[in-house]
Amino acid sequence: MIVVASDHGGLILKQPILEALDELAVPYRYIGTDSTESTDYPMWGCKAAKMVSSGECEKGIIICGTGAGISMAANKVKGIRCVVCSDVYTAKLSRAHNDANMLALGGRVVGPDLAKMLVQIWLETPFDGGERHCRRVQMIMDIESA
Repeated sequence: MIVVASDHGGLILKQPILEALDELAVPYRYIGTDSTESTDYPMWGCKAAKMVSSGECEKGIIICGTGAGISMAANKVKGIRCVVCSDVYTAKLSRAHNDANMLALGGRVVGPDLAKMLVQIWLETPFDGGERHCRRVQMIMDIESA
């Protein structure tokens, strides 16, 4: 199960992302706003991140105007490795090398077709594992305990 959340700035990508998930037959739960009225991205980023960190959802996709603010909020939750992404290379390597468990997109930065492509690549790319990548992911996670 994937959690998807959006503030008002990311709402433009909601439908294309949900369509991509439907096309990939990936179950999801949408928890974000359905209104263009201003809403606070930290609330949505945190709520989605807690669903991922608790194990309720395997991964999360979150959207705000740039992807930056909502990803910052999500990354404050223990166990979250959220990447803000606007290109295919980052989508692929954030999974393969960093085992990112959340993807943040910017509704004012990424177009609908690119968003669908990024979601597909991000979801279909497995973590490479291997000693080097596992060590580095563990180093990231250890920062939470420092």
